[in-house]
Amino acid sequence: MLEVSNLHKSFGGLVAVKSLSFNVPDDSILGLIGVNGSGKTTVMNCINGIYHASGGSIRFKSEEVIGRRAHEVTRLGIGRTFQVPRLFRRLTLVENLLVPVLGASGRTSTLVAQAEALLAEVDLYRLRDNYAEELSGGQQKLVELLRVMMLDPTLILLDEPFAGVHPNLCRVFIDQIMKLKQRGKSFILVSHDMTSVYRLSDHILVLNQGETIAEGDAAAIQNNPAVVEAFLGR
Repeated sequence: MLEVSNLHKSFGGLVAVKSLSFNVPDDSILGLIGVNGSGKTTVMNCINGIYHASGGSIRFKSEEVIGRRAHEVTRLGIGRTFQVPRLFRRLTLVENLLVPVLGASGRTSTLVAQAEALLAEVDLYRLRDNYAEELSGGQQKLVELLRVMMLDPTLILLDEPFAGVHPNLCRVFIDQIMKLKQRGKSFILVSHDMTSVYRLSDHILVLNQGETIAEGDAAAIQNNPAVVEAFLGR
């Protein structure tokens, strides 16, 4: 589904990502981990068009992504959530979910029903008329994922979805990710919650200073000396 080849991103003299290559197959979850400043969010920003890559190739379903703006990448079928949720605080939950489909050809009543059905999946239907600012941080992250789903993307980029989230909501979030995977969605998951990364990921890529230092399944990553050194030091 996604092919990243020799991706390079620099900011002036600072090289944030160096010759990075990886694939994301259909119906899969790629865990992307590393210490702070290792380049994880930069990679996500390059994929969804927030940053323009300095070199390399990002192909999504054989379409080149580099050079496209963020809304054009979204239309290709790539969704994105952020470490800090970016909801419209003085809009209701339903109104927030409708934002991506403003101007869509469907009937408004149909789109509202779609939004309400998504909220019901994560037990937030009862709050559908509440303002987003009234939600907890974890609930806001869930709503942001649901807003992404209004456009039915094929690939979803999750940036620290579990950070600062109550354990009960984490379980809801994980269940929702697994449901979406079963429906044919793929994910790139950036998280410092290693337990969740190991549980969810089919394949894990470890970055350090913008380069891959290890990749494999959970068992291989947990026992890799280079990974232990990067996270804990010698």
